[in-house]
Amino acid sequence: MTKLMFTTAVVARLPLATFTIGVLVHVQHLTGSYGAAGAAAGALAIAQGAGGPALGRLADRRGQTSVLIGASAVAAAALAALAACPSGAPLGVVLALAATLGLATPPVGACLRTLIPVLFPAGHRRGYAIDAAATELTWVAGPPLALLIGQLWGTGAALATMGAVLLVATATFACCGPARRWRPATSTRSSGSALASPTMRVLVAVLVGVGALFGATEVAVTAAAGALGSTGAAGPLIGLWGAGSLLGGVVAARLGGGAGSRRGFAVLLALLGLGHAALGAATGSVVLLGVAIAAAGTMIAPILASAYAMVDAAAPAGTSTEAFAWLATASAVGTSIGAATAGVLVDTAGPTCAFLLAGVAGLAAAAIAVPGAAARVPAAA
Repeated sequence: MTKLMFTTAVVARLPLATFTIGVLVHVQHLTGSYGAAGAAAGALAIAQGAGGPALGRLADRRGQTSVLIGASAVAAAALAALAACPSGAPLGVVLALAATLGLATPPVGACLRTLIPVLFPAGHRRGYAIDAAATELTWVAGPPLALLIGQLWGTGAALATMGAVLLVATATFACCGPARRWRPATSTRSSGSALASPTMRVLVAVLVGVGALFGATEVAVTAAAGALGSTGAAGPLIGLWGAGSLLGGVVAARLGGGAGSRRGFAVLLALLGLGHAALGAATGSVVLLGVAIAAAGTMIAPILASAYAMVDAAAPAGTSTEAFAWLATASAVGTSIGAATAGVLVDTAGPTCAFLLAGVAGLAAAAIAVPGAAARVPAAA
């Protein structure tokens, strides 16, 4: 059952990794405007940031199955409606559909992480590390797959396909026994938000910094590849980044699952920041940049696994799904901030400064973690 749930969770999150690029490409195709495409992607991101914690909180109250199936049905319908929009469709309609998709994006990852202590009762830190590594597969495979479908059969077909995969895989996950049976203990359920916990607020702040590193790096890599006359290398370089994270997650899972204390967590964050700052010295060669970004990426999955493990002790009783959703929202917000700031730096000072921004974001996250992340990560089983 554990393997089935992990597999279906990975497949269900595969479309989620394609939403931004899929909506961007499709809306640009419909309207002929990158401005409209950017607005649709922005509406999607803002709505996901608001919808994730809200759906997580609802799952904590009502259980996972009904929330996941209902949300995936609405999200799939929004994708189908976007796919069916004719060229020249009113921008207001497109933005409304993108926002609906964001609000209804099912919190599969948050629900799986809530179940990991059930699925891995003797060593759930390893479960978080496995999940963090597996998530990288969705980012390595999802966007290229969506773009390939778009090239072969059209951007609308890509969105519709992702909607069908999302609906089927999410429903399969939601109907598995552990997801159907899971309920927070009524006697200990908190009536407040997951953010009532000071440690959760620190974790959210840390993930904003990590997200800013992600966004800045994506922009910097694209700019660096273009400056070297190899714009097409940006995709493979991002893929190497994800492969490095996957490797780091596998190693972390074998070693027990990420950092065992707040000090160790801060050290990992500092290494993440230093590794990405060092990318600024590798912008003279695509090969050198590829090696460096794969090495820098090895810290990503262990850091995420460590953050997920800390939620066990940090989240108020009965708010775990909402808490995991807040971490995803924090990362998304940080990614938007990092990408926007890095874009300005690239235009004014070049990609090296954008890589330095990524490094500063990682080091800032480490500084936040040191005094504030008071909860000890549960020891490995």
